[in-house]
Amino acid sequence: MLSSKSFKSISSSPAALEILRFLIAGGSCFILELAVLYILTEFVGFNYLISAAVAFTLAVAINYFLCAYWVFATKNRSITTKFIFIATSVIGLGINQLCMWLFVEFCGIYYMLAKIFATAIVTIWNFITKRLALTH
Repeated sequence: MLSSKSFKSISSSPAALEILRFLIAGGSCFILELAVLYILTEFVGFNYLISAAVAFTLAVAINYFLCAYWVFATKNRSITTKFIFIATSVIGLGINQLCMWLFVEFCGIYYMLAKIFATAIVTIWNFITKRLALTH
């Protein structure tokens, strides 16, 4: 268990706070993404891959503002930075779609569960690339 002294030490670390904020922002966007994926697939009748792409794009747009203004609190919001953020997000979408397709079509996993697995993989990519895009 963490003592209060250990917790204060961890919580005052800029890197730990950045990761915590990234997880909160990402977790919130993930919940939104899952909800949109489910609604578009189950109620609107879209194919799960179309729903996943729409949900991912919406979540990335919101995530950009959370990352730029809160997680990494960067002043670097140039056109180049936005382009890098968008380009890495498009690659993340590709990774997401490939994972979703493989998990659903080849592994026979329910699309909502496949989304959780795909997100776990894409989260690593997102943290590294978003941090680089917004802090350099």
